[in-house]
Amino acid sequence: MRYAQGGGLRPHEQIARERVRMLAAEGFERGRENSAIAKDLRVSVRSVERWKRSWRESGIDGLRCSGPSRRPKVGPEEFAVLEGELLRGTVFHGWPDERWTLSRVRTLTVEKLGVRLSVHAVWDLLRRHGWSCQQPARRAVERDEAAVALGEGDLAVGKATAAALGAWLVFEDEAAVSMTSHRGRTWAPRGTTPVVRFNGGSRGRVTMAALTCYKPGERSRLIYRPRVQGHHRGDHRGFTWQDYRDLIVRAHLQLGAPIVLIWDNLNVHRSAGIREYAAGHDWLTIVQLPTYSPDLNPVEGIWSLLRRAVTVNTVFTDREQLVQAVRSGMRSIQRTPHLIDGCLTGTGLSLTPA
Repeated sequence: MRYAQGGGLRPHEQIARERVRMLAAEGFERGRENSAIAKDLRVSVRSVERWKRSWRESGIDGLRCSGPSRRPKVGPEEFAVLEGELLRGTVFHGWPDERWTLSRVRTLTVEKLGVRLSVHAVWDLLRRHGWSCQQPARRAVERDEAAVALGEGDLAVGKATAAALGAWLVFEDEAAVSMTSHRGRTWAPRGTTPVVRFNGGSRGRVTMAALTCYKPGERSRLIYRPRVQGHHRGDHRGFTWQDYRDLIVRAHLQLGAPIVLIWDNLNVHRSAGIREYAAGHDWLTIVQLPTYSPDLNPVEGIWSLLRRAVTVNTVFTDREQLVQAVRSGMRSIQRTPHLIDGCLTGTGLSLTPA
C-alpha cells in the first residue's frame, strides 16, 4: 500500500489495508502458515509475521488502522496559506500567462511553504482540498467590473419592470456560422492525428439574430431570424435597424405581451431609428447590457449549443446545406425549453426581481 508524498495513507487506502489485515486474522485463527497467507494476500511474509504478533498481543483491535502514519507535509493551515497565493493568480507571481500547472504549484509550494513535493503529490493535495483542472472562461481585458456592477443594477430594474408590467424578459444577440466547421475531439489510433476536411473554396456564411424569451409561469421561447451572406461585392452582410425592428415586432406578436428587451451596445442597437421606435411604443422597454459582458447574455449559450450540435467536424458542400443544418439545429433547441432555461441559469441571472 503506497504512501502519498504530501501526507499519510488516504482514507480508502486505510480501509483497504485494514481489510487485508482482517483476512490475515482469519488465517491466523485457522492455523494457516504465514507463507500461505502471504501468498494469498500478495504481501510479504515479514508483514504477515508482524501482523500475527500484533494479533497475539491485542487481538483483532491490534490489526485496525489508527489513522495516517505521519503528519502531512502540507496540513490544513499550510494549505490555507497556499490557497491564498493561488487565488492571487499566476501573473501576480511572475508567470506570463494565467495558467496554474502542477509544476508551477510545486514551485509556489517551495517558495511560500518551504515544502518540496512531487508532481503527483501536488495533484493529490489540490484534489484533496477541492481543486480540479478546468477550462477557464474567457473575459475581455477591457471589461470594467464597476460598470458591469452598475449594468447589473439596470438588469435588476429591467426585471422589476417586466414583473410590474407582466412583460416578457427578452435577450438578443447576433452570431455567424461559416462553411468552415469547428474542430471537436474524435477518437483515432494513437500516434495518428485525424484530419477533418472543410470546404475552403466558399466563404458563404449564415448570420443570425436570436431572441430568448422568459416569463415566470410560461414556457421559455427562442425566436430567430437567419440571413444568408454571400462573398460577392455588394452582398448585404449584416442586420439593419429595420431588421431588428421587424424581429422585435414579430416577437411581440408571438408572445402577446409587453417586452423588456435586453441587448448589448452594438451601434445599430443604439441607432436613432431604434430609439424613436421604442419611444413611440409603450409595450417595448430597452435595457443595455454592460460593455464587454457577454457572460450576462443567455443567447451566447444558444450559440454554443448550436455549434456543438451542428458544426463540429461537419463538411458542408454548399451554403444550402449549411442553412438547412442551422435551421434544423435552431428548431431542435426551440423544442427543448429546458435548454433555453439552462442558458439563463448559466449567466447567474434569475427571473425573480431582487
